[in-house]
This record gives sequence, structure tokens and C-alpha cells, in this order.
Amino acid sequence: MLFPTLTFGLFFLVVYALVWGVGSHNEWRKILLLVASWVFYGAWDWRFVALLIGSAFINWGLGRLIDALDPDEEAQRRKLLVVAGVAANLAILGFFKYFDFFLGELAPIITDLGFARDMPLMQIVLPVGISFFTFQGMSYMIDVWRGRVKAASLLDITLLMSFFPHLVAGPIVRASHLIPQFRETPKVNRGMIAMALLLIVWGLFKKAVVASELATALVDPVFFDPSAYGSVDLLVAAYGYAVQIYCDFSAYSDMAVGLAALLGYRFPRNFDQPYRAASLQDFWRRWHISLSSWLRDYLYIGLGGNRGGLFFICRNLMITMLLGGIWHGAKWTFLIWGGLHGLVLAIERIWRDVKPEGWPRMPRLVGIFVTFHIVVLGWIFFRAESFDGAIAYISGIANWQGAATLVTPLGLGLILLGMEMHFMPPQIMRTLALRLRAVPAPVLGLLVGVVIVVIDAMRYEGVAPFIYYQF
Repeated sequence: MLFPTLTFGLFFLVVYALVWGVGSHNEWRKILLLVASWVFYGAWDWRFVALLIGSAFINWGLGRLIDALDPDEEAQRRKLLVVAGVAANLAILGFFKYFDFFLGELAPIITDLGFARDMPLMQIVLPVGISFFTFQGMSYMIDVWRGRVKAASLLDITLLMSFFPHLVAGPIVRASHLIPQFRETPKVNRGMIAMALLLIVWGLFKKAVVASELATALVDPVFFDPSAYGSVDLLVAAYGYAVQIYCDFSAYSDMAVGLAALLGYRFPRNFDQPYRAASLQDFWRRWHISLSSWLRDYLYIGLGGNRGGLFFICRNLMITMLLGGIWHGAKWTFLIWGGLHGLVLAIERIWRDVKPEGWPRMPRLVGIFVTFHIVVLGWIFFRAESFDGAIAYISGIANWQGAATLVTPLGLGLILLGMEMHFMPPQIMRTLALRLRAVPAPVLGLLVGVVIVVIDAMRYEGVAPFIYYQF
């Protein structure tokens, strides 16, 4: 069930009416939201609802056990339990996401050694959103262990991991942020509703018009067969993918934040104009903030963070980004993408520590230009189907030959429009929301409906899944 569809729209209207219809009965509200979330997830594949429930049950049970033990007297048992919990979550993630990949990679080696003739690839179906809800489960247990949150009820932890606005593609909302909201009856005001509707419509436009059109008309054909296109097509398509993935993923986050707000819950911001970053470190403070902060708090700091010498800091950066790349999927290109980011982050850190005293700072505009093109280079590996495909793509650009055959004024216009939307001052949305909150509810509803109809008329036929559904 995709957000930009009539089916989801009707589903949400029913859920909205039922949830607010129970009034102040918060437990019934959460039960309704939980059932609705299972229906939402089950519309994709009912078999994996049980996986979602089982994963929540494991994290709830271990969280209760950890919380019940004294932090001082039983520190070792608590640590063993959290290690077991993390291992259980990683086992679930690893089986569904990486089992066939690693088996396929090992097959030639094992066969050459004479130990096997046919490797039993299982062709495992990847559950939608598994990377997101397993990370939520792990962060919950670790936070209980660290004393940052108290053990949650079974209903609250299950709803945390199942809540449909962020279930399949984030943001990764932590227990410390959302569970306190679950414990109180939510309230909304006209300003909150106005901003929520703006975010939903804004996200719908970015996804349905900009991202989908760029994907269909430019990015997908070029990346499918880079050898068939000249350097101009390849270069413009790389820029196009940078705009597409931003508009696609930030659109999902905007819509998720808006949908949650209409139900009375606040999600953290997931994007902050990432292409405005003047360094790669700054980029990761702005891009997919819920993932980058998760990697920082639970992986980078766990490895030692900034403690130790420069070598260890660079090592920790590299490991964090390599694992961040693997998190996206079982492909060598994701690992290379993560490694590229880790390498540049390490170089930035080394330069910051060793640059001569009084050395002039790079102009911010130059930093933005350089950082953006490093990110675009990384996106080529991220999008390519294979390492050889990515190298062929980059070589095609470097050769600089072949006339443009696929670049059109529409494609260029969409790239420019996407970048203009990206750089739009955030206060414009807040100002517009303040004005819309004074509009009578029937008029506001009619206005939103008209805008949605217009967007539907503008978009490419059909609705493609969000890019991050595959992660």
C-alpha cells in the first residue's frame, strides 16, 4: 500500500475517523493504530506480519529483563542480555537481507574446493522495512540498557515498531522519542493540522511529479544501459538521480511526518537541505538524519568515537560508513558507496587535525560545490546495478564523447525545479501553515483536495514504490 494512491487515502481516512472517534481512551486508540498498522503491512504480504510481531515480542521481553536487573550488581547479566538482543535482531536482518547474497558469493569458492556442486539458494523474499524496524528494536534495547528509557509495555513497543507512517521507510523514530507520546492521549491544533497537510501535499508533489518523472524519463534508462548514451546524458542523469533520490526519500519523510501529525504524534526531521553542506561531515548532519544519528550514537560511539588517536578515529569513521553502506542492501556497490563516504570523512578529519596554523578556510560556496560532486559520485555507485556498471558509467562521463539523446528541456527543468525546492527557505512552509490555520476547515479540505487532483493530473502514469522501500 503506497502513500500516493487512492487505496491508501481511503485507508487513512478510515483510520483517522476511528482513532479520533474513541476520544480520550488512549489504550483503545493505540490498539486501533496497531491493528491498522498490521493491515497496512499485511497489504504487502500477510506472512510477514508475524515476523513484525515476533520481532517486537523479542525486544519487549529482553527489554523487560534488562530493566528488571540492577545496573550495579548485575551489570554482566544485563550486558549479556543486550548482546543477545542485538544478535537476535541482526540474525533476523541478516537472514532475510544477506543470506542468499553471501551464499551466492561463496558458491564459486566452495565449488572449486570440491565441497559442493549445487548451492541451495533459497530466494528469500525481503520483508519491506525490515532494516528500519530492526534498528528501532535494537536502539530500544540499548537505550534500556543505558538507562535512557524505561521498559515499555508490550502494546507500546509493538506499536513503536509497527506504526504505519514510518514502518517501511523511516524515519527511524527512537523509543525515547515516541513511547512517551504513546503514554499520553495525543492532541492536535489547527496549526499542527495545517502544517501536516502542507507536508503531505508537498511530499506528494516531490514524489509523484519530480522524482517519478525524472526516474522514468531520464535516470532509469541511462543507468540501465550506460554504454548506449553519451557523456552529456550520463552526466545529466547523475545529477538527475541526485535530485530524484532527494525528492523521493524526503517526500516519504515529509508524508510520514504529516500523517503522524494528523494522528497526534510528532516525528523528528529527517532532512535539512543536505546539498547545502560544505563538507561531507555536514552532509551527514543533514541527510537521512535519523539513520546518521543512529549510526553515530549506537555504532560510531560504540567503536570508540573520537576517543583515542587520529588513526582510531579514522578507523571508526570507515567502519561506521562501511556498515552504513551494507545496511542499504546486499550489493558490493553499497559497500563501495559507504567506503567512499568513509574515506572522505577520514580525509576531512585528518586535514582538520594537521592543517597548518593560519591556513585559509575554503570558501563556503567552493565547499558546497566540491561536497555535492563527491556525493553525486557516490550516488553513481549507489544506483548502479554492479561495480562494473558504475565504472563503465564514470568512464563514459570521463571520455566525453557522444551527443545528448535523452536530455530534454523537461528533464533539465525538473532537475532545476528539484534543486529549487531543496534550497527553498524552511520558513516559507511555516509562514504558509500559519496562514492556512485561519482558513475554515471545509475550505481547507476542499483546497487540499483540489491540489491533490492537480498533482494526480500532472504525474506520470502509475505509482512507483519509494526508493527506500527496498532497504
